[in-house]
Amino acid sequence: MEKKEVLLTLARAFVSESVGIDLKVDREAIRAENPWLEAQGACFVTLTEGEYALLRGCIGSIVAHRSLFDDLKHNAVSAALHDPRFPPLTKREYPDITLEVSLLTPPEKIEYASPEALKGQVVPGKHGVILKHGNYQSTYLPQVWEQLPEFEIFFSTLCQKAGMPGHCLELHPDVYLYEVEEYKED
Repeated sequence: MEKKEVLLTLARAFVSESVGIDLKVDREAIRAENPWLEAQGACFVTLTEGEYALLRGCIGSIVAHRSLFDDLKHNAVSAALHDPRFPPLTKREYPDITLEVSLLTPPEKIEYASPEALKGQVVPGKHGVILKHGNYQSTYLPQVWEQLPEFEIFFSTLCQKAGMPGHCLELHPDVYLYEVEEYKED
């Protein structure tokens, strides 16, 4: 199996099992045949629903802290059942779900003197962004640029997602950038 097929097969098996559907996937055999799954890794699992690909769940890890296999399992189940923005996925909804797995590179803190200087360092569509300020933190995957292509709106909503005012860049929060390998079901 190719990497894409491995990740999506496992994610689909974890989500299906979480809603009581057994796809008869030998997860342990896949794990044994793909030793790269044992390395520490950070991933996000995103569930979208229906022909308009409406968000139905998205949970992930920003920093690697367990094997990629375990991170994928945890985040797939959490996206299906524990995303606080949505009720748990049901067996009835399951057939309309499309899965996406994003593998994250380690985040790198960047220095910037002003929002304008920051704008020159962030590449829309390439960079995922983490904002941190005190106890506040939020992230957007690079894919979010597709819905929010303007720098100002992207960062304003990212600030609000963290619980800060939309103009939080004036507070000079820490900014970390990362990239993803994106794998989506066809």
